[in-house]
Amino acid sequence: MDLNKSNVYECWLNYKHLPHNFDDEYKRFCSYIVAKSNPPIINSALEELKFAFTRFMGRMPEVLDSYPDSDCILVGTLDDAADEALRVSRGDLPEDGFMVHKFERNGKNVLAVIGKNEKGALYGVFHLLRSMCCGKPLAQVQGIDGPRNPLRVINHWDNLSGDIERGYAGKSIFFKDNRIVSDLSRVKDYARLLASVGVNGVAINNVNVHQVETRLITDEFLPDVARIADVFRQYGIKLYLSINFAAPVEIGGLPTADPLDESVKKWWRDVADNIYKYIPDFGGFVVKADSEFRPGPFTYGRNHAEGANMLAEALKPHGGVVFWRAFVYNCQVDWRDRSVDRAKAAYENFKPLDGKFLDNVIVQIKNGPMDFQIREPVSPLFGAMEKTNVAVEFQITQEYTGQQKDLCYLVTMWKEVLDFDTYAKGQGSTVSKVVSGSLFRMEYGGVVGVSNIGDSKCWTGHPLAQANLYGFGRLGWNPELSAQEIAEEWVKLTFGHDKQVVDTIVSMLMASRDIYEKYTAPLGIGWMVNPGHHYGPNVDGYEYSHWGTYHYADWKGIGVDRTVATGTGFTAQYREPVASMYENIETCPDELLLFFHHVPYTHKLKSGKTVIQHIYDTHFEGAEEAEGLKEKWLTLKGKVDDEIFDMVLERLEMQIKNAIEWRDVVNTYFYRKTGIDDIHGRKIYK
Repeated sequence: MDLNKSNVYECWLNYKHLPHNFDDEYKRFCSYIVAKSNPPIINSALEELKFAFTRFMGRMPEVLDSYPDSDCILVGTLDDAADEALRVSRGDLPEDGFMVHKFERNGKNVLAVIGKNEKGALYGVFHLLRSMCCGKPLAQVQGIDGPRNPLRVINHWDNLSGDIERGYAGKSIFFKDNRIVSDLSRVKDYARLLASVGVNGVAINNVNVHQVETRLITDEFLPDVARIADVFRQYGIKLYLSINFAAPVEIGGLPTADPLDESVKKWWRDVADNIYKYIPDFGGFVVKADSEFRPGPFTYGRNHAEGANMLAEALKPHGGVVFWRAFVYNCQVDWRDRSVDRAKAAYENFKPLDGKFLDNVIVQIKNGPMDFQIREPVSPLFGAMEKTNVAVEFQITQEYTGQQKDLCYLVTMWKEVLDFDTYAKGQGSTVSKVVSGSLFRMEYGGVVGVSNIGDSKCWTGHPLAQANLYGFGRLGWNPELSAQEIAEEWVKLTFGHDKQVVDTIVSMLMASRDIYEKYTAPLGIGWMVNPGHHYGPNVDGYEYSHWGTYHYADWKGIGVDRTVATGTGFTAQYREPVASMYENIETCPDELLLFFHHVPYTHKLKSGKTVIQHIYDTHFEGAEEAEGLKEKWLTLKGKVDDEIFDMVLERLEMQIKNAIEWRDVVNTYFYRKTGIDDIHGRKIYK
């Protein structure tokens, strides 16, 4: 590891900021590291400790295979600590979990980091280093911990050309010019970042698998794919590939990709067998099928379970899994037909198939029923699939939330989703319990995030967008953490312990989602972005607007009626009491009002404001508060790294321009539509 890399590149693993209690609690352990074995993942843990301690102490610690006559840190698995009186058995530790425990040996203190397996030891080391850097007292660091979700996976939408679909941080770190890059040093640094927050899987290519990417599963590319897998393996991360369901036809020479055809089944078995020759711990496939023009089983009159199970059968002998995305809808429907509702599509497609998927299929469900909007309800499919492995899909990359030009800390949204009560088995049946597998006792499940990184110097384009990648991993590990706690951790690790710096940046992060929502889409309506690239305002800009605007705004009212009584009936997909809450306009939360109800502009919200006045007010407020973000950041000049300061300032200035444009376009649109003046007399029409 390079001790001279820039702060902006090292993210939260820079180890340059020591808390006030370091000398009293941790310094004595940092000179000697004991490791009785050093297989690859343990070796990664040792390298991390050596790197951090060299930064802390100004000298390299010694790594020994036996105890020194001094205080030290012990790193290993339960097998390595078999002769120690740790009073813990294998059954006491969760899978991939660890224990941190201080004990005395021959009059010297030993701080033991013991994993149930190698990955657990690595996670324990990162836990210890994170706790050290955040100033957490040693007494609170000790104990047992482990991941709540068995699968914590990043999906990259990278193409072999090097371009990234919905990428806002430069080019791919894996691919360039239709080849896999030769220098994997940046991939190794990325693996460190992911392992430090507990991510254990990465799919490296786009779910929209184009012609050249279809060949990633062939001998042409597999030797180089295996090189990437070798790097990730050192950090306990399995590699996955997105596959083209039509591959048997497109590259296999078969006349069909029918999942029930025996020749197709054999073709995929042969493919899987060959992949595992190159990558023995290959994680499996990610599949987008029968959605947005991607091929799938519908072509052959088959359903999603039949398609997914065919692939699962090919992977099962090797321990692989299939992530089958539930993002399925007819994008060519006529939106003028108000009985048609895209929000209902995932539930209608997958609920009837509950219990028909093989046990190594995971249905990957977007957090909301639509498409990663700044505000939408939680998908009703969570809690509806009682006999199926499911995972929640979050979009870390900010496609509809500012594209890493605008600051938008998404952990607050994800926390709301994970805490949402589905009532699937009564009160307390939260989404986090559903996706972890604990609610319905399923083997697989977890969290999936669409990556927000590229080859930009700071990884994420906007340095503060690193908080979203960090937060995704931390929530995946422990959904009980609060968005505030995660923000404070990230800021201390990245910027240090100066109170003004911590308070200022945390306050910016925690306010940012509300600010973005205020100057963009009101009351849960969503979508009002430019078609195609999805940045900037276009009130009638839904992708298929030539069939009518998505939000159904006219001169009298706005919103989508999704009630059972008079609308699409979407509310019936939820269990009680959620269904009734959304059905009834009096109990529907205002922030989702227009998602569930079509109302006149003069409808009064619970705040007492009319809908039209709320639209005017929030867009003015959002633009003003975007300017306030810049003012807060300017107070930190000289207190944060100069390079980071300048990069963030540039992005905040972009955000101010964007917020003003949103304010003016949206307010003008609704003033023209309604002819209703702002009660405060502000200039609306532009």
